[in-house]
Amino acid sequence: MTADEFAALCVKPETTLRQALAALDATARGVLMVLQPDGRLRRTLTDGDLRRAALDHASDTTPVSRLPEQSPLTLGQDAGPAAALALLDKHQIDHLPVVDPDGRPVDIILRRELTQRIWLSSPHLGAEETAFVEDAFKTNWIAPLGPHVDGFERELAAHVGIGHAAAVSSGTAAIHLALLLLGVKPGDTVFCSALTFVGSCNPILYCGARPVFIDSEPQTWNMSPAALERAFEWAKLEGRLPRCVIIVNLYGQSADMDALLPVCARHGVPVLEDAAESLGALYKGRASGTFGAIGVYSFNGNKIITTSGGGMLVAAGKAEMDRARKLATQAREPAAHYEHVEVGFNYRMSNVLAGIGRGQLRVLDERVTQRRRVFDTYARALADMPQVQWMPEPSGYRSTRWLTCFTLAGDHAQERRDRLLRSLERHSIEARPVWKPMQLQPLFEDAPFFAHAPDHDVSAGLFEGGVCLPSGSNLTDTQLDRVTEELRRALARIEDARAPA
Repeated sequence: MTADEFAALCVKPETTLRQALAALDATARGVLMVLQPDGRLRRTLTDGDLRRAALDHASDTTPVSRLPEQSPLTLGQDAGPAAALALLDKHQIDHLPVVDPDGRPVDIILRRELTQRIWLSSPHLGAEETAFVEDAFKTNWIAPLGPHVDGFERELAAHVGIGHAAAVSSGTAAIHLALLLLGVKPGDTVFCSALTFVGSCNPILYCGARPVFIDSEPQTWNMSPAALERAFEWAKLEGRLPRCVIIVNLYGQSADMDALLPVCARHGVPVLEDAAESLGALYKGRASGTFGAIGVYSFNGNKIITTSGGGMLVAAGKAEMDRARKLATQAREPAAHYEHVEVGFNYRMSNVLAGIGRGQLRVLDERVTQRRRVFDTYARALADMPQVQWMPEPSGYRSTRWLTCFTLAGDHAQERRDRLLRSLERHSIEARPVWKPMQLQPLFEDAPFFAHAPDHDVSAGLFEGGVCLPSGSNLTDTQLDRVTEELRRALARIEDARAPA
């Protein structure tokens, strides 16, 4: 609903029954809001109210203020969709005004919206997956390992243009194995991007190592080369270089590899490329995830392609992936009996899930195109709102736009962001803040952190005003219209200090 459409639902007490009926027909929302002269909500008015007035022989020139008084049912600004739906059900109504603390309507909830939730990034399955899964059932090859696991590894490696791959149970498991392959041991130091999901760095703790967090840069939102340089200078003074550097490719976009990789190479430190969010992205024509000594992808349910849960390691060398597979299958030795000489893990992907992955991989390029179209739709719809600052895509990069993200420019960004998210949630639209950086997480409060520049913590600023919008490749035009309309209304209210959201 646009701001003009919302305004059309608000009428004055002197509005006649004839005018009210015309307004109901024109707005087609089934409800009007009658306002006091000071803007407070006096009552709601439905076609049922008008029918009852006609049965009571009221003239069509009768002002709505003459109808029997009726206290309006309303919702507070902080209430969520569950509370709204409960109130709608209790009173068997389909519309619910949202009022500010002074009783002025600022929004209206419609039942049909609450029953048609728009998700941030829902799975998008098609016809290809079914054939592979049916094959797994027909052959009774359900357990971990199997021909679909082999096929998924081979096909993904070919798609991204790298030698070898190993399919595992999650992206986090893949990072854990990658750290072990790179020799991370208790007491080691590991550098990691600060602006990321905690799954990028929890495996550092699994290994008994110490994380050091590196800030973002404004140009890509990914790891800052300047901060990385200062972290290495500190590490040399400390007398111990990191065992590896985890570079995260955020929200479907590669980090600036041409700037970051030489820094790591100069110090002889390998890179683990966390491409969990960036499968399908390109950096200067090369696939994201193929720049580090080892790359990692995720197939969680919200990713651009999914196996419901799963991950993949990739590397140029066969030996590394063979060792990853061994560690992921309880480190079993090649013997007729069960022989073990080192600790292993139950991390391998099942044949069924790999079948889903093979089907999903066939439509990866199409999914990237669809998600980029979602971003373009939002960018066009909000082009006249300068407070919306989109996540940049520098020249030479091709982001998947796994999630469409922006920050709110100006003061009090976090307060405004939270108000925007609450407003969208009232309409059953899922949106989220940008990742809370690791240096702000209680879990890592003692970990060293290197900012992009002195007194310039970029990742903290991105979190304060950052918003992730619904971005699924299965969003319909109708759903996109609904999100953009609510976004525009919410942003307009938030920017107007006289009309709190």
